[in-house]
Amino acid sequence: MDAVDHINVDVDALEPCYEFYRDTLELELVRPPADFRGAHAMFRAGETVVTLAETGRAENWGDRGLEHPLDKAHLAFETDRGSYDALVADLDEQFPKQGPYDWGAFEGFYFLDPDGNLLEVVTYDEPDGERSRQLLTHDDVE
Repeated sequence: MDAVDHINVDVDALEPCYEFYRDTLELELVRPPADFRGAHAMFRAGETVVTLAETGRAENWGDRGLEHPLDKAHLAFETDRGSYDALVADLDEQFPKQGPYDWGAFEGFYFLDPDGNLLEVVTYDEPDGERSRQLLTHDDVE
């Protein structure tokens, strides 16, 4: 295999998820919902296409079903430090142990989209100054 070409994400309600992936995550829009006969939207993250498909089978995870983000498979996006810090500030306090995490070569933060799909944003960039809070580690999983 050479690469991941695309990933489909199940959503229950396309419009709020479409807006979230477009406006909050700022993914590049490839094809809007109007381009499809069904309720879909396509975005690009680097070389990978992320397709939202309104199937009614979204994960619908919330703080009650998620003791730790490592309990669940997820989709991770890489970004620069400024965008990463903005997402952490915007999406913090959705559930316990969201992060940020020290994963060695990079820092990661977990969050939920409007239909409860677990996502992560990572950055390989160091912070400009001191961190505002301590990073969690794999040891914090237990």
